[in-house]
Amino acid sequence: MEIRLKYMSRLYALFIGYALVQLFGTFPATAIDVFTPPEVMVENGTTGVLKCTFKSREVISSGASVSWTFLAEGSDASPVTIFHYSAGRPYPSSTPQFKERVEWIGDLNKKDASIKLTKMQFSDNGTYACDVKNPPDIEVTPARTQLRVVMKEALPQTNTVIIVGAVIGAIIGLILITVVTYLIIRRQESNHDYEGYTSAESVSSQATRLGKKAESSSEGSRCSSPSAPVQGPVIYAQLDHSGSKNPNSFHKMEPVVYADIRKN
Repeated sequence: MEIRLKYMSRLYALFIGYALVQLFGTFPATAIDVFTPPEVMVENGTTGVLKCTFKSREVISSGASVSWTFLAEGSDASPVTIFHYSAGRPYPSSTPQFKERVEWIGDLNKKDASIKLTKMQFSDNGTYACDVKNPPDIEVTPARTQLRVVMKEALPQTNTVIIVGAVIGAIIGLILITVVTYLIIRRQESNHDYEGYTSAESVSSQATRLGKKAESSSEGSRCSSPSAPVQGPVIYAQLDHSGSKNPNSFHKMEPVVYADIRKN
């Protein structure tokens, strides 16, 4: 019986230990998400920015850190650390290729872990990985970006050209809208003026017709019923008071009214 109790107690202890291991050993750590552009193209001899942002479910702590590594294009070696940031301080790498060329431009409070690489050269072609930790957010898959250093002629159209084209297109569109709006307003005003003129002309025509009608009625009434007698033709004659019969002599003659015929 005693042996059996000892066996049961040992079995119970093993079970408790196994349960504790399973509980604490498989307890999931909080994950953090890191993002970088898949590819960056930079002109040789200029300054390039390696963007890196992240999402953390925890408040940014003093233990947050950022590490950037580099693996040369076509290399089978292990990546080398070119930059480290922790406890609010940057720690540039002493690697000869990147010495005094890497600068911190990020802000962990804004979830930004970007760096700047000056005096780009063709030997900088390769893969850059950004790794961010913000305890207890410690489980993270580093985000990788491919850097390509090229000559200026090989660069795609810059954003400046696209922006200028968009601005010019917007200006042309605004001008067209303004012109169309102006023409519509002018057309509406012309329609109003034409309608007003037609109405005034109609009223004037009606008044003229009424005036002519009234005048015709007045003339007709005057012709149908005269108010005074009409004077007929007047016959004139000349009287000779000299009593002479000589045809060569000149005598004063006096015109007189011989007859005045009036028609009643």
